Amino acid sequence: MLASLAVRDVVLIDRLALDLAPGLAVLTGETGAGKSILLDALGLALGARAEARLVRQGAEQASVAAVFELPAGHPAHAVLAEQGIEDEGALTLRRTLAPDGRSRAFVNDQPVSVGLLRQLGDLLVEVQGQFESRGLLDAATHRGLLDAYGGLAAEATRLAADWQAWRAAEAAAEQAAEALAAARRDEDYLRHALDELAALDPKADEEESLAGERQLLLHTGKILEALAEAKQALSGRTGAEGQLATALRALDRVAEKAGGRLQPLLDALERALAESDEVGRQLDALSADTDLDPRRLERIEERYFALKDLARKHACEVAALPALREDFARRLAALDSGGEELARLRRAAADAGAAWKQAAEALGAKRRAAAKRLDAAINAELPPLKLERARFQTEVAALPAEGWGPGGSERVAFLVATNPGAAPGPLGKIASGGELARFLLALKVVLAALSPVPTLVFDEVDAGIGGATAAAVGERLARLSAERQVLVVTHSPQVAARGAQHWRVAKRVAKDAALTDVAALDAAERREEIARMLSGEQVTDEARQAAARLLETA
Repeated sequence: MLASLAVRDVVLIDRLALDLAPGLAVLTGETGAGKSILLDALGLALGARAEARLVRQGAEQASVAAVFELPAGHPAHAVLAEQGIEDEGALTLRRTLAPDGRSRAFVNDQPVSVGLLRQLGDLLVEVQGQFESRGLLDAATHRGLLDAYGGLAAEATRLAADWQAWRAAEAAAEQAAEALAAARRDEDYLRHALDELAALDPKADEEESLAGERQLLLHTGKILEALAEAKQALSGRTGAEGQLATALRALDRVAEKAGGRLQPLLDALERALAESDEVGRQLDALSADTDLDPRRLERIEERYFALKDLARKHACEVAALPALREDFARRLAALDSGGEELARLRRAAADAGAAWKQAAEALGAKRRAAAKRLDAAINAELPPLKLERARFQTEVAALPAEGWGPGGSERVAFLVATNPGAAPGPLGKIASGGELARFLLALKVVLAALSPVPTLVFDEVDAGIGGATAAAVGERLARLSAERQVLVVTHSPQVAARGAQHWRVAKRVAKDAALTDVAALDAAERREEIARMLSGEQVTDEARQAAARLLETA
């Protein structure tokens, strides 16, 4: 509920602070005193369009702050969490407006967009008379309101889930059909490509091994020449082996005379001679293994370049050719089973569609039954509100298949006819200003428990009526205030007498400037104000007595 409203420098309001309580609060005052300014200020805090004219002349800026107390589970908590705004229990919406028309918005003192301010405002307050495009006059909300009234919200949620399942099944079938058609278009190409890959039979690491062998074969002559030269350097009369043997014999002849001092040299020469012999054997073996067959090089190069050409043809690496072969084989195999899979997916989509249509038809029947109950409840509220010739009708109209959606297969709209025999039409287009306010009051009385909006504001809902009709309006506003906080701007003493809180809006002149004041009234002041509303400028004793009786019976 709206706990407090602080206004500064808005049109005729210098500085104002209101503390509100649950129940019905009424604002009264003479015409032109500035009651509408209060609603403009509240609208500013709720995200309404900012107009430079709202800034009081000579002020640096206008500002409005509205503080709300939220029950647990109210949708505004989820919005705050989604936006990363600290949830402090109390929620403060604040707006400042400069004389050039620029405005800034704040939620719990955190700067936000005006769009977010409006989103929260829609969840917190509904102001009849300013926001006609939203709330009950917005036809987009009517189906949800009917479902809530008829206890059909859970079924509507399941129907939306069934719709998504149907759409997903149809998308899967369509995707499979497109894939199968593409595969069939490419079948000849796939078979030819697979035959090429199968004939070549590439291996994942083959390119590297072929490249290494090719490199070796390209340089076989030079390698053999180097091996022969190395062999010659080790063997022969002037080779390393002969020189080592000569050195070993020379030292061996004098070893005994050296007293063992030459033994380390002899051991080293023997090891060198043994290593030289081993190198010679390896040179012989490598020379014998090196293949000089030019046809082998030709075969290696032919396969190497065939793999490179095939990889280039398919725009991939040679190492990817085995996986590509498997993919082509898998796609061709899918052609054989693809028809069966497509048929299965289409059956699943048809089954999902049939299930949704059945559920939608059942929900539509329940909606039509709920619409009759809603119509009866609202039409029962109309005669006391001086709308006895009017008729309210909830239209549940079947939609063509292309209009179906998550919400069902029918459109729901609230219609009214204000005169017998007249065709019903949209609520906001058929009813006049005063009639519209009373229609909305009847709707809100019947639907009070369904809306999460905790605060309702009525701007002169009693316009153009009096006597018993005004009393009926007051009684319904009081009844509505048992479910929601209600703030009403009124010229009706019967309505004013019902208020749990009463403020008087008055205009005064200070320093040659007009200012609007709002004062909370005590019991005596309330009686005097209601007496003024009954009698006009001259308050009589009879008016005071009548005011007292209204207060006693309210």
